Amino acid sequence: MQVAPFLAYLAAAALFIYGIRRLRTPETARSGNTLAAVGMVIALIATIFVADIDQVLSAGEIVGGVLVGSVVGAGAAQRVQMTAMPQMVAAFNGVGGGAAALIAVSEFYRVEALGQGQETLVSSIAVLFSVIIGTVSFAGSIIAFTKLQELALTGSVTFPLQQVVNAAIFLGILLLSANILAGGLVLSPLASLYLILGASLLLGVLFVIPIGGADMPIVISLLNAFTGLAAAASGFVLSNYALIISGTLVGASGTILTRLMSGALGRPLGKIIFAGIAATGSSSTEQQEDREVNDASASEVGEYLADEAEKVVIVPGYGLAVAQAQQAMRDLVETLESEGKEVLFGIHPVAGRMPGHMNVLLTEVGIPYEKLYDLEDINPEFDDADAAIIVGANDVVNPSANDPEVESPISGMPVLTVENAEHVIFIKRSLSPGFAGVDNPLFYDTEKTMMLFSDAKQGLQDLNEAVKNA
Repeated sequence: MQVAPFLAYLAAAALFIYGIRRLRTPETARSGNTLAAVGMVIALIATIFVADIDQVLSAGEIVGGVLVGSVVGAGAAQRVQMTAMPQMVAAFNGVGGGAAALIAVSEFYRVEALGQGQETLVSSIAVLFSVIIGTVSFAGSIIAFTKLQELALTGSVTFPLQQVVNAAIFLGILLLSANILAGGLVLSPLASLYLILGASLLLGVLFVIPIGGADMPIVISLLNAFTGLAAAASGFVLSNYALIISGTLVGASGTILTRLMSGALGRPLGKIIFAGIAATGSSSTEQQEDREVNDASASEVGEYLADEAEKVVIVPGYGLAVAQAQQAMRDLVETLESEGKEVLFGIHPVAGRMPGHMNVLLTEVGIPYEKLYDLEDINPEFDDADAAIIVGANDVVNPSANDPEVESPISGMPVLTVENAEHVIFIKRSLSPGFAGVDNPLFYDTEKTMMLFSDAKQGLQDLNEAVKNA
């Protein structure tokens, strides 16, 4: 490789690594993202000069493709709501996995069908790995997108012997791969590759359809790791250092994030992937309607906060994001603090639909980051809190997760112990369960809990006025 492209790849890799490092905190995340994007531009330009792509495409066609992709990506990123961010991550991840698989297929076709170049055992294994993992990631990400967007296959879709069918498909993929590596003893290498492509698509679909509820963000993170590994394998095929480095970084970071999220849910990753846990509620609507709740008005809650509460812990959830109520929450915080109240925030690792969801929403309206506490740090604070205000959340504050007598999709999940506060205030539109479909017994503790039934934004605005007028 020439010195200039090698140095360009080295600079790109350094920007990737430094950019990811700066994503650790909100204060530096924006600049980290920009640095990584600059690194990708450098890698793209260097690749165009190294790969002699102009033998197949003209410079105008290459630039046109880059511009179209850039416009689509930038437009989607600007228009997407924070509540739909997981869907966008799934969609973009699927595109990346599909691209890695197509690169590997085209390289295999170039060698096998056109007789251009020579394929070694290592490059053959890299091609097969990229095709299988990239295609599984593509198909699985598309299913994840449709589930989160509620277009089709919502919830958990299972059928008898599902895991056996998956295992049989995977075994078939391995046998076809062995046939290719053996030089096509049974089927021609190209026919085997196309069968692998189809089987991998089916496996990606069957891999994701049983998973529903709060587990879907974890699956997206795992598929993201798959895409990174597929891209790294494609880098080996093309001898492209930038692709190897960037793919490895994505694969490693996606794997780490997947493990952190599964730990936050308190369940092994294998159970999440293979158990096919559905989002099923623990009580019917009729049973909920028959149980008494403390239906409080904004004025009643505001009077308590103004007159009796000195320490308040706020727990935001997905409902806050849906209602775009972060500014209303900041207004309430300013009102409470102006009256001498101590206000803290408890952020569960999987609050919303992806890690950091709530942190971004709150910091973008100016709530100081030092007020945002992780689960381990905020739980002791509930013991002497006068009020815990839960806005649009359920699963992350559901005490039944730690009840050994209750078997549910969230059993064993570490939760925020809001029940230890003097009073619990839910701002919620109804008694409907959360994303995992599990009813919360705190709703019906009429001595401790006040239910303010309202849209998150309107409820916070009404509560803010009530505190001011109390």
